[in-house]
Amino acid sequence: MSDPEDVINWRRHDARLTSSGQPTEAQLAQIKALGVADVINLGPHSNKGALDDEAGTLAELGMRYTYIPVDFEAPTSQDFDAFCAAMDRLRDAPVHVHCIYNARVSAFFYRYAKEGLGGEVDQAFARTDSIWRPGGVWARFIGKADDAPLPNRYAGEDY
Repeated sequence: MSDPEDVINWRRHDARLTSSGQPTEAQLAQIKALGVADVINLGPHSNKGALDDEAGTLAELGMRYTYIPVDFEAPTSQDFDAFCAAMDRLRDAPVHVHCIYNARVSAFFYRYAKEGLGGEVDQAFARTDSIWRPGGVWARFIGKADDAPLPNRYAGEDY
């Protein structure tokens, strides 16, 4: 089966790792068909566009769910530590990581690569840049030396 092209901001990182914005229930079934058994969600359930019962949907599909609700206005080191622990626990498994828009996720993967924990920094930057340009708290979160806001194509959106 090929990657689903209709999932918002779908990105394939490598043979075992994919990311996106919020998949629908039908799209989660498509992701399972790719061989993915584990889903990590960084988007709070209260966000517009989040599924009503993603954990239940994934359980019905026979998939495992890791929920790390990251406040878009205040990502924390604890959030990143929980993400790193989940990635370490699932290091040999096919994994799909999502939030609402793939902004949080792309920033997490950029920091993950930048800290030498996995992935290529240049590729992680390119994925992030193709989705959004972090500024402010997100620039600080990813370790950008200057936290001045970068032009954001999606200003005002709730990611």
